[in-house]
Amino acid sequence: MLELQQKAQINPDLTAEHQMLQQVAQDFAQKEIAPIAAKFDESGEFPLDTVMQMGQLGLMGIEVPEEYGGAGMDTLAYVLALTEISKVDAAHGTIMSVNNSLVCHGLLKYGTEEQKQRYLVPVANGEKVAAYSLTEPMSGSDAGSMRSRAVRDGDVYVINGRKSWVSSAPVASLVLLFTMTAPEKLHHGITAFIIETERDGFSLGKTEPKLGIRASATSEIVFENFECPAENRLGEEGQGFKIAMSMLDAGRIGIAAQALGIAEASYEASIKYCQEREAFGQKIGQFQGLQFQIADMKTEIEATRLLLYQAAQAKMHSNETGARYTLEASMAKLFASETAMKCAHRAVQIHGGMGYSKELPVERYFRDAKITEIYEGTSEIQRLVIARHELEMR
Repeated sequence: MLELQQKAQINPDLTAEHQMLQQVAQDFAQKEIAPIAAKFDESGEFPLDTVMQMGQLGLMGIEVPEEYGGAGMDTLAYVLALTEISKVDAAHGTIMSVNNSLVCHGLLKYGTEEQKQRYLVPVANGEKVAAYSLTEPMSGSDAGSMRSRAVRDGDVYVINGRKSWVSSAPVASLVLLFTMTAPEKLHHGITAFIIETERDGFSLGKTEPKLGIRASATSEIVFENFECPAENRLGEEGQGFKIAMSMLDAGRIGIAAQALGIAEASYEASIKYCQEREAFGQKIGQFQGLQFQIADMKTEIEATRLLLYQAAQAKMHSNETGARYTLEASMAKLFASETAMKCAHRAVQIHGGMGYSKELPVERYFRDAKITEIYEGTSEIQRLVIARHELEMR
């Protein structure tokens, strides 16, 4: 608890409720997730039991108002909890982030009242797992080149196409899908839909054999003459790209929290090893070279925390004013993801041979950290977003 109190001093806006949720997440992660993390990483199996327990604790819809099945807390509470979960297992963090930052955020902000009651409530309270689908095999950062199509036919949209890299797809009851309704308009022709996965015409494609976050279960999804009721359109036709980018702003804050958790885990493992391991007659933490590594890790982690809290507060301000927080989200995501990768790399190096062995979780931190620099906007995309924002503002 001392560690949580020290973190609270960094940001005076942390309330007793914030610290309580953070402690709940930390306790659950240590007691329930830590003992199974390596097993599920090895098998790639989706950890459904612990994810359902996370829902029961209110961790799957933290920012959703209580009337829609959520915990009714704020973005700061969300990032505190997500950091603690990701610190123990980034795969659970991915599942939690997709559910909160992308799906719940999207349904809450853009859904009709009927859509919120029907879809948001069971996702926010953890009864159902949901997914977000924008990427395609030939369309990643360039969303305007997607090939999937939705054609209006009376009261339904007939959807055909293949989407890729869909986190949680193998267990998802619903998917927020982004597909073309007017291809000639490029990204202005994208529309969002709420997809019920049990309907005919929906199937899973290949499961991705991933380097890290293996238990998050990622696969392709395939649509073959899938009929989506028009009432399941999210927003208006052609608004899909705007909606997707808004969700990604929120999602990038989630990935920054996940990355912070990985960085903290790497740092704490390194501290412990430096205090225990001996070489040449002394603890290895007494060697100046390793002390410099520890100093850099600590400094980068605390800088990450401040950027993350700033982004969380910008989103909270946006909820009241409607102001964009794209810049803050991109800076937090960029710095946090690269900090996670650097800290995990240093942790493996500090542990030497043991860092390369699956006997310790350090090698998993290294594998998990890499994806934070890639998904929900690569580091290169974040730099473009930040630079264009600044150049346009001056």
